[in-house]
Amino acid sequence: MPKTDLTSLYDETSARTLALWRQARSTGEAMEGDYYNKDKFAPATGIQPPLSPALRSLLTEVNALAEGDPLADAMPLDGLHFTFLAVTLPLYQRQQRPENLAELQTIWEAYRAKPTCISELQLVALPGQLLLAGIPDKASAAARRELAQRLLRSSWRDEIQARYKNTPLPPPFWHSTLLRYRAARLPEKWRAFFLSRQQARYGMVSAPRQLVMTNYNWTQVETLD
Repeated sequence: MPKTDLTSLYDETSARTLALWRQARSTGEAMEGDYYNKDKFAPATGIQPPLSPALRSLLTEVNALAEGDPLADAMPLDGLHFTFLAVTLPLYQRQQRPENLAELQTIWEAYRAKPTCISELQLVALPGQLLLAGIPDKASAAARRELAQRLLRSSWRDEIQARYKNTPLPPPFWHSTLLRYRAARLPEKWRAFFLSRQQARYGMVSAPRQLVMTNYNWTQVETLD
């Protein structure tokens, strides 16, 4: 997706969310469960970049605002990551490994350890979430498309289709989820937080790509490279 199209997609996504928030001031019903199974692990690919001062400040603010709210699941400072491509939903116990892991590792060899750079980072609002999203370098965008196609032609086809059941493959967003709120919509303090920072830009991140087994927010990560 060209840079201008991706930027427009982020802006349009936030605009739709703001319109929904204006129509519905309440948070709606709370979720009974979580977005993902927090006790299970999944194979995934992505980067774990170092925290710049701007990103450290942002994450610190997010965690401070979430403190004491049982519905707010904020990204810990040690969990910042940007998924290159998730492979499955969280399905595995911590020490468990997929039966067809060797095939995945062979496919991944063409993409491993190469850098991914995501620039022009900005906040993007979903009804019940806040994302930090940006623009990938062209080589990484092309590599993600290619990796998705290779996995669809492999024994991992069913798993990756289940993971992206409600999302295009490869997914258009390049992002990290800073906040998951377990309700239909964010409460007012989070809406104000987004609005006050909607035009802010948080620089760029860059790190080598990894294949890992990880929990949902990348705070427990074991490399598979």
